[in-house]
Amino acid sequence: MKFQTKKLVLSALFMALTCVATMSIRIPTPGTGGYIHPGDALVILSGALFGPVWGFLIAGIGSCLADLLGGYLVYVPITFLIKGLVAFSSGLIFQKLAGFSKKHYLALALGGIADIVLVAGGYFFFEFFLYGQGAAASIPANLIQGTSGLLLSQLLYPVLAAVPDVKRMIAASSKAL
Repeated sequence: MKFQTKKLVLSALFMALTCVATMSIRIPTPGTGGYIHPGDALVILSGALFGPVWGFLIAGIGSCLADLLGGYLVYVPITFLIKGLVAFSSGLIFQKLAGFSKKHYLALALGGIADIVLVAGGYFFFEFFLYGQGAAASIPANLIQGTSGLLLSQLLYPVLAAVPDVKRMIAASSKAL
C-alpha cells in the first residue's frame, strides 16, 4: 500500500478515534451542560503525527462529529475551528521543535499548552456571545480538559510512535519544513 493511501486510512482512523475518545468518557461539568473528555489528547497528537494541515482536518472533523452525534449542534462549527486550531498549532510546534532537535516530548507539552489556551480562551470567546458572563463558568473545566489532554498525549505518544507507519508519518511531518 502506498504511503499516501496509508496516511489517508490512518487519518480516517484518527478522526474516528478522536470522536470516540470525546464521546466515550464524559465527566459532566456542573452548571455548564458540558463535559470533560480525553479527546484532547488525540487532538494534540493529530497535529504532531500528521502535521498542521492534516491535523487541523482530523481534529476538527473528529471533534465536531462528537458534538454532532452527542446533540451539541450549536457547538459543531465552534468545535471544528477550535480543535482544528489546536491541532494546527500543535503540528507547527512539533515540526519546528521536534523536527530539528528531536525534542518530541517538549514539543507535545507545548502543543498541550496551546490546547489549554485555545480551548479555554476559544470556547469562552464564542460562549460569551451565547451566554454572556455565564461563559466564564466553563473556563475551569476547559483548563482541566486541556491539562488532561497534555498528560494523556505524553502517555500515548510512545505507544503510537512505535507503530512503523506512524513512525514514518512523524518523520515525514518533522521534515515538512
